[in-house]
Amino acid sequence: MKLTIAEPKYLKESVSIISDLVNEANFKVTKEGIELVAMDPANVAMVVFKLFSSAFTEYKVDKEQNLAINLNNLKQILRRAGPNDMVSIEVQDDAKLKVQLRGNSTRTFSLPIIDLEEKAQKVPELEFPVQVETEAATFTEAIEDADIVAESVSFVADGGAFRVDAEGDLSNASIELKDGKKTKVTSKQKGTIRAKYSVEYLKKMIQGSKVSESVKIQFNKDYPVKLDYHTIDKVMLSFILAPRVEND
Repeated sequence: MKLTIAEPKYLKESVSIISDLVNEANFKVTKEGIELVAMDPANVAMVVFKLFSSAFTEYKVDKEQNLAINLNNLKQILRRAGPNDMVSIEVQDDAKLKVQLRGNSTRTFSLPIIDLEEKAQKVPELEFPVQVETEAATFTEAIEDADIVAESVSFVADGGAFRVDAEGDLSNASIELKDGKKTKVTSKQKGTIRAKYSVEYLKKMIQGSKVSESVKIQFNKDYPVKLDYHTIDKVMLSFILAPRVEND
């Protein structure tokens, strides 16, 4: 197995984002690309990642294999890659992963492939009546605005608009995105649909804007939310976050 990518940001940023949710993870390397499905330790959030083979300039995979890696270690190495560096990854005979960064110099790192005993995670089949497609930067700003006010945020679909509402002890905030040129709001149900989520987790997930200029947000009343960041033929980074249900 030998993989070389000329645009390291798709691998570098994805690993950095995933490492905020998961410490160790099992990457599945197939002929179609590198895949990962993992839950955070608290079982509140799931991350689904795919780096497509078409994102690589060299992609040699003889057989499907699993690579369990400490993500913090891999993140530290990839952080050293410049935007124009070529990044190569291959498995060595001594059960180590060789990562090579080639730019003005050639830097070679190796890190251990670990034994990770965990059952394979399956992506749940969820049905969402509400779908919002908008610019990733706009959604990021909405979550950062809400973070000023409260630790949780409500996603609200009402008619042709999508709102992000936050309510603190003394302050509140409301950010509205209307259906139009830059935002598409689709709802299969009539009336208002509302669900509450943790801002702490959302702040980690909105980092997906580093790999995609757009985001798809899907949710339902008191139901998980799914965020999709996708750059065609390059990368797909999705998150599923459980709702925050508070007892009155």
